[in-house]
Amino acid sequence: MEDRLADYGFDAVSTGERLASFHRVENTYLSTFQMLGGLGLILGTLGMAAVLLRNVFERRKELALLRAVGYNSTHFATMVFAENALLLFLGLATGAFCALLAIAPVFFERGGRLPNISLGFLLLAVLLSGLIASLVATWAVLQVAAVAGVKGGVKLIRRLMTQKVLHKKEQNRMQRHKRACQSDAL
Repeated sequence: MEDRLADYGFDAVSTGERLASFHRVENTYLSTFQMLGGLGLILGTLGMAAVLLRNVFERRKELALLRAVGYNSTHFATMVFAENALLLFLGLATGAFCALLAIAPVFFERGGRLPNISLGFLLLAVLLSGLIASLVATWAVLQVAAVAGVKGGVKLIRRLMTQKVLHKKEQNRMQRHKRACQSDAL
């Protein structure tokens, strides 16, 4: 039949070959979007590192005050790394759950096969990049200009002590006034 209708552009192809060509096109689109996702991962990691560093620099006074009351560098590193790791794990779990919800219809339609290896590598890459950004932020905590932070902490302590001293002076003045009023009444 193909020989007789060749003049009219008829080309008989098996169903398997036709589906394979459709899947090649689909896989090309998927590869393109996977590359864009990798670019998004890189940009997201840089953005996360910037946010973590900004958080550390905004907390300089708090960290300097903690240093003044006896916390050491190990405490700071543990505290910042634990906070960032918790946020990373919660964000990764939430993102993976939402992604699974988004692909659930296609997942069940195609027989329930996930690209386990590439998906695992992607999640591992996100986890590692986040932990590296967290380590950079932790390193920044240890490198924060201690003098600038301590100055802010010392100012805060002085202000609190001044308020306490003024409060004590006010109490003493009121007690003297009360005694003076009592002695005048007698």
